[in-house]
Amino acid sequence: MKYAFYKFDFGYIKIAYADGKIFSLHFCSNIDKQNQPSDFSNAIYKQLQEYFAKKRKTFDVQFNLKGTPFQMRVWQQLQKIPYGQTQTYKQIAEAIGKPKASRAVGMAIHNNPIAIIIPCHRVIGSNGKLTGYAGGLDLKQYLLNIEK
Repeated sequence: MKYAFYKFDFGYIKIAYADGKIFSLHFCSNIDKQNQPSDFSNAIYKQLQEYFAKKRKTFDVQFNLKGTPFQMRVWQQLQKIPYGQTQTYKQIAEAIGKPKASRAVGMAIHNNPIAIIIPCHRVIGSNGKLTGYAGGLDLKQYLLNIEK
């Protein structure tokens, strides 16, 4: 596994990758000594820059997800939320055939290993308010504003 760190206005993104696939993409506060950028990670960085510049709505990357069958279903459903739209935890639960599993959906979203590309920032509370996000609610609002 290799790690690459890239700076953005809000801080750093750490990409874990191997064999042409992303294993994780997380927000972090600095670069550590494991930094090993490559042509592959630079291509992901370029796509993220395009996304932040409102020039990209989808990502062309392969990833290797590891999770429970339930988490995998939630993460697959997140990828179906169109750019610029939001859904609630309840809507995700209903879409995967588990209408009473809103809290479990929230936990699966909390464990999403690939931020932004698997768009957990597009999930909001039933009351229309923003709820938790790994990068903080300000960053979640920032991402949603990009997609308006």
